[in-house]
Amino acid sequence: MDRARTETLVRELLVELGEDPEREGLRSTPSRVAASLEFLVRGQSQDLAEVVNGAIFEQDTNDMVVVRDIELYSLCEHHLLPFFGRCHIGYLAKGKVLGASKLARIVDLFARRLQIQERLTNQIARAVMEAIGAQGVGVVVEARHLCMMMRGVEKRTSLLTTSSVLGSMHDSLPTRAEFLTLISKKHPT
Repeated sequence: MDRARTETLVRELLVELGEDPEREGLRSTPSRVAASLEFLVRGQSQDLAEVVNGAIFEQDTNDMVVVRDIELYSLCEHHLLPFFGRCHIGYLAKGKVLGASKLARIVDLFARRLQIQERLTNQIARAVMEAIGAQGVGVVVEARHLCMMMRGVEKRTSLLTTSSVLGSMHDSLPTRAEFLTLISKKHPT
């Protein structure tokens, strides 16, 4: 991203909005917005191998691994407004496991782009499948979209839920049911 060009564009946008980009509260806004956007879409310049960084471990197991409630933040590609929520990932190992923190990094890899939730969910599932050759992968994303909450229909309590199931998670109803049961359990207090 050309930071100087982005700052110029933000300054022009402020003028189009009827603002004075030289007033005290806005003088540094073009720079701050450019830095913010660079951070919020950094996933576009990363790839799966870089994020996984070799954290794949041989393990004689075919058990289910589930990580719940991974926080995610993204930008809706239609309005450039945030959506945020949580992601649940489960996979059936096939001789390899992935470092648990890498699942959160995979979520960020795809969330930190201009996105729609449906594609995001599928990209996460496919990336986990690709990274470790799992027997099956399930991903559920639950998110609130500011483009729906603060503009348009203005439904502040709406929650969009999407899922992607691949391999044995798709083909086996009992396996899928186990995954869905595990992600719906309440946290111990």
